[in-house]
Amino acid sequence: MARDDAPWKPSALGKLARVADSAEKAATPLVRKVRTVGFPYRAPSVPRGVTVPAKEPELGADYDTEWARRAPARAARKAFAAGPLRAFIKGVASPTVYGVDRLADLQRLDDDAPAVIFAPNHHSHLDTALMAVAIPEPWRHKLVTAAAADYFFDTKLKAAASALVLNAIPIDRETTSRRSSDAIRKMIDDGWSLVIYPEGGRSPDGWGQEFKGGAAYLSARTGAPVVPVFIDGTGSLFPKGASRLKAGTTKVVFGHPMRPVEGESTRRFSARIEAAVTALGDETLTDFWTARQNAARQTSPSLTGPEYQGWRRQWALSERRKLGTAGLRRRQRRAWPDLGN
Repeated sequence: MARDDAPWKPSALGKLARVADSAEKAATPLVRKVRTVGFPYRAPSVPRGVTVPAKEPELGADYDTEWARRAPARAARKAFAAGPLRAFIKGVASPTVYGVDRLADLQRLDDDAPAVIFAPNHHSHLDTALMAVAIPEPWRHKLVTAAAADYFFDTKLKAAASALVLNAIPIDRETTSRRSSDAIRKMIDDGWSLVIYPEGGRSPDGWGQEFKGGAAYLSARTGAPVVPVFIDGTGSLFPKGASRLKAGTTKVVFGHPMRPVEGESTRRFSARIEAAVTALGDETLTDFWTARQNAARQTSPSLTGPEYQGWRRQWALSERRKLGTAGLRRRQRRAWPDLGN
């Protein structure tokens, strides 16, 4: 037998095993230190046979905004709204507010006004900031905004910023769930007013969209009156899909508070709210008396625009904006009779 085949000579495999044992012994103190690091630096251990329940969602419609209505957040938001936000809106949108006197009936002798639901049209992200500035006291300091859960509450940073700056609450833009309506009802009972956009989202083409029943449903469920609001001008300053903000002027027109009549369905009440906002839009193009006449004759210009599509629809939108945007109106020239003939 050759000497190389002697059974006592260590093989290459044995050498590798000894090297591995040495490395393991050297790494043992480090492994022990890592293993001693516990919660909260590492996830807790789970015994065998125990099923860990799924983590509850924290974003979207499940985001908790209660902290944003506590004293520290309210104080920070009030300071921001009175300073930087008001200066920004004044410099960019230069709003003119009409119809505040129509809310006077809601004022009580002790200035303890009831919570209301403001229902404006929606063309731009500027609308929410504009409403936060235009809504008068005593509603402004206790105001929450219904925001799309899938857009404003999809990340932790965006959700926290929306809740703190705008006092936004997440809501499904398609339907109002019982959970959301119960939360809103509790806030209204606590004196918080609500801004909700019945269209469900911003206009995709500059024209309005048909109203959904969210505002009407919440009013019937909570007993809070609905205040129709028309916002004019924000669609040309920062429309949906725009990457650059333009400066200009805007209007905010408040209507008379509305309540559902006995036996009225949510759909019928929502149609009345849409008609009221449409009449306010006509008022920005003409005047109060003409808008009331058109509303009585059911000839108010539709917020959803003409039925045809393409360039004709955009042409009609540009003509409408010439009448209402920037706070300018083309008044009809009155032909006085010639008494000399």
